[in-house]
Amino acid sequence: MKLNSDLGEGYGKYKAGNEEEIMQYIDMANLACGFHAGDPLVMTNAVKEAKKNGISIGAHPGYQDLIGFGRRSIEHSPDELKAMLIYQIGALRALANAWDYDIDYVKPHGALYNDMMKSDEIYSLIVEAIGSYDKNLQLMILSSSKNDNYKQIAHRYGIKLIYEAFADRAYSDDGFLISRKEKNSVFKDIDIILQRVKELNEFGYIKSVSGKKLFLEVDSLCVHGDNTEALHITKSIRAYLDNLK
Repeated sequence: MKLNSDLGEGYGKYKAGNEEEIMQYIDMANLACGFHAGDPLVMTNAVKEAKKNGISIGAHPGYQDLIGFGRRSIEHSPDELKAMLIYQIGALRALANAWDYDIDYVKPHGALYNDMMKSDEIYSLIVEAIGSYDKNLQLMILSSSKNDNYKQIAHRYGIKLIYEAFADRAYSDDGFLISRKEKNSVFKDIDIILQRVKELNEFGYIKSVSGKKLFLEVDSLCVHGDNTEALHITKSIRAYLDNLK
């Protein structure tokens, strides 16, 4: 499993977490593209940091919602949604290209990510938008029992998928992430998180809040950069994964 984190989420004078240190321990950086967080300079600095550490970059587009950090759903027409995505992906790619680097994949952020996983229509629009821009870009989605369905839809547009699981988020019995509004929806205890990672690696499942075993195909494991314990969590998971080699 590769390790990824949502980063580049500062804005103006606001600096988000220990992003520079976190990049030393991950394989993939999902960089905000200016709509839910990030601005041209923040995005540029994040690209430069990712290049320095030799890690893969993914565009992390979201709804245009700086105040709500992209965690509120906003209704769009199909054309608006596709244009919004291509606009953000293209902006990050332009900045990366200016530093002789490039993006490899797309991972929608926050409410857009959740909406994508709950609506085949929105998911299809996202895949279509990526395919119309660059079929070499992969799409990162939440691994679930519907992986085959998502793969079939992506195949129509020539897009490959990256299946993701979350080390620091609680799951419902149906395989979705528990709302952040719920108590204990975000894990910060490193012992609990490492146990989840070990179970996923050794047995292929992650437990829901009720203890149900969710068997998942996982290519990449996410730790949220805005988790207050993100650096400690990332370092600990990195050490565990490295010991498996």
